[in-house]
Amino acid sequence: MSVFIFTQLLILVAIFFDLASFQFKKRKQIVSCLCIAGTLICSHFILLEQWTAAGLMAIATIRYFVSIFTTSKHVMFIFLFCSLIVFMSTFMGVISFLCFAGSVLQTVASFNKNDKKLRQLMIIGTSFWLLHNFLINSPVAVVMEVLFISSNLVGYYRFYVTPTGQSLNSN
Repeated sequence: MSVFIFTQLLILVAIFFDLASFQFKKRKQIVSCLCIAGTLICSHFILLEQWTAAGLMAIATIRYFVSIFTTSKHVMFIFLFCSLIVFMSTFMGVISFLCFAGSVLQTVASFNKNDKKLRQLMIIGTSFWLLHNFLINSPVAVVMEVLFISSNLVGYYRFYVTPTGQSLNSN
């Protein structure tokens, strides 16, 4: 099996955790799933030698884990600073900027106490990662980001658009 095929298989497993994440209401459950997915995605980027993305995803994985226990803005700024250091030390042009922008938005989302705001910021941040994954030619990672946004939108619709107790089919 080629390294590229293996990287795409890692993303397939990560997709499961990404999809599950936004079907939970509690932010701790959301970020726990994202922590597991982040580990797999980080491995994917390491194998593809995408060092900015790998470094930012490693920080994101630790960030998701830490944000299970705290939403401290001081801790959030530490992760933003670490992301900036990775970005500056591995800068490779627009590709690096895209994953950095996505990472910053998702960092702010992770430390947001309000799961509605968390979802909104994740959608925007994921859009940057989607473009990044397209430009580095990782087709399964592109599908993963599209599914991640879709799952997030379904969860958002379930929890914030439809009135409590009303099914998606009833009018």
